[in-house]
Amino acid sequence: MVTEVNAVNFRQNLGEMLNQVQYRNDSIVINKDGKPVAALVDAELFARIRRMRDRFNALSQRIAEAYAEVPSEEGLAEIDSLVNQERAV
Repeated sequence: MVTEVNAVNFRQNLGEMLNQVQYRNDSIVINKDGKPVAALVDAELFARIRRMRDRFNALSQRIAEAYAEVPSEEGLAEIDSLVNQERAV
């Protein structure tokens, strides 16, 4: 479950919110001036997010290296073509 709280409420109830995250695997979005500024998630989820980010960055780097010599217009045209093929399925 995802709970949204304002920063003042978060500060006042930090212990309870840590328990929510640790024992119920909830996530908490902390808002300031009505806008989300941070999230509190359990350590296992955070580790998974970091691994996914690292894999995404590595994959992005491999793609950038593979297309380094391809002109931008040609690469974008290839991407558009593949997206259109997938949408047609």
